[in-house]
Amino acid sequence: MSEPDDPLAPWTDRLLRLGDGVAPEAARSFVHDLYAQAQADIDKERAEAEFEREE
Repeated sequence: MSEPDDPLAPWTDRLLRLGDGVAPEAARSFVHDLYAQAQADIDKERAEAEFEREE
């Protein structure tokens, strides 16, 4: 299921091992959405820090 260069694969696999009844597609979608939101939060923090440094 997981590709060697896929950064989401370990987290998707870990989520699937937590319990039965989770569809692999749903687990991957959840991990993808979580990763995207975390990345957006980091980008926002960096932008705010850059703005503060420039003032």
